[in-house]
Amino acid sequence: MMVRSQDRLRFGLPAVLAMALMLGACASKADITGSIAPSDVRERHPIVLRDAPRSLDVFIGRAGGDLDSRQAEDVAAFAGEYRRSGRGGLVAQVPTGTQREMAAHDTLDGIRKALARGGVSPGALTVQTYPVRDPGLASTIRLTFASLQASVPHGCAQWSQDAGVSDWKHDASNESLWNFGCSNQALLAAQVADPIDLVRSRTEGRVDIVKRMNAITKLREGKDPSTQYRQETPQINSAVGGR
Repeated sequence: MMVRSQDRLRFGLPAVLAMALMLGACASKADITGSIAPSDVRERHPIVLRDAPRSLDVFIGRAGGDLDSRQAEDVAAFAGEYRRSGRGGLVAQVPTGTQREMAAHDTLDGIRKALARGGVSPGALTVQTYPVRDPGLASTIRLTFASLQASVPHGCAQWSQDAGVSDWKHDASNESLWNFGCSNQALLAAQVADPIDLVRSRTEGRVDIVKRMNAITKLREGKDPSTQYRQETPQINSAVGGR
């Protein structure tokens, strides 16, 4: 049985059109899903751990003088942070090319003394120099060390989408804007004292055997093992001198 060319065209055209529609639907779906940001804030603005510099600027005092009490406390606290989370050595960048190089030398000696009070040996400090571009500005000795820090890998307040009604596709999807949740993630990363806590939990401490045995004894006696804390709360009017 012979099929004419017109019949072949009539039978084959619907199949070609159906295939074209399927390919078009796939392409349209790929374009839509590829342009939508992840709905989970943790995927859109992840918190990453990286080795980043931590610095402290110490202002140069007078020649022959030591650090003032405020800066001595700052340097001692900085030494404590270095002992707790420092990686590598501690670097001091001293300005050169000014008329106060003798004062910078005396300030550096005061920094070494404050570091020693914070538990950092003088041998851990490496001294480098940098040229001063504007002698009229106050020069500082910058202390720097690397530490493990948590942060968001990009900056916030990036409004890549219109918050109005110009993008009807985004408005119809009822999805949040890309910037949503970025500041919360950044603040959470900045408040964490130990960034490793974001990766894994700490090991359990020693068990209080006395407290455990007291709770077991109460359970055997049919009593409530919970602890009740009683605290006398003063009245507000008596505390502030109300009538």
